[in-house]
Amino acid sequence: MKESDSSDDQGQCSSEMSFCEICMEAKAKSETRSSTSKCSHIYCSECITKYIEAKIQEKISMITCPESTCKETLEPYLCRDMISGQVLDRWENALCESSVLASHKIYCPFKDCSVLLVNDDDGVILRSTECPHCNRLFCAQCEVPWHSDLTCDDFQEIKKGGKDDMLLISLAKDQKWTRCPSCRFYVEKVQGCAHITCRYVTITIAKIDLL
Repeated sequence: MKESDSSDDQGQCSSEMSFCEICMEAKAKSETRSSTSKCSHIYCSECITKYIEAKIQEKISMITCPESTCKETLEPYLCRDMISGQVLDRWENALCESSVLASHKIYCPFKDCSVLLVNDDDGVILRSTECPHCNRLFCAQCEVPWHSDLTCDDFQEIKKGGKDDMLLISLAKDQKWTRCPSCRFYVEKVQGCAHITCRYVTITIAKIDLL
């Protein structure tokens, strides 16, 4: 009778345990669960939580079952009781971003914002744009803070010039220099009105008169 009771107890204990193939340990069934709603692969909740956190850290939004041969994906709403609110938000945001076409994605260029914006207007070139999150202007075409004194073509040419040219733009902004609308050289107002007489145009006219 004692041997029979012992065998029954072992069988009951075994039926109440599941084996996690991640940590390679036997866990109580109450501590395990299927990784997805469409497959039968069982893992302990602790391992699935760490698995999800690692994938989010790797910036992977479509998280598949830990079983290497399984292609089923985990659903955020089924895992919300296992992961923190912060991880869940990052996961859902990553899924949202992955569903947007790359050509429609625009990110606010300010480092303390960097919110994702979506351009729904196909074929429309956006330039001066206000971020609805931080309310600052930026150029959606160049993906930089708004360059009010430069056209996009001028900015891209200066950008090709490297760091020194970008420092010049920063200095011009600090000193409140402006650009001549004709030759695009920076000029500084010392006195008088805001009218600019382009030296390049004057020289060209003078040469024509001499001819």
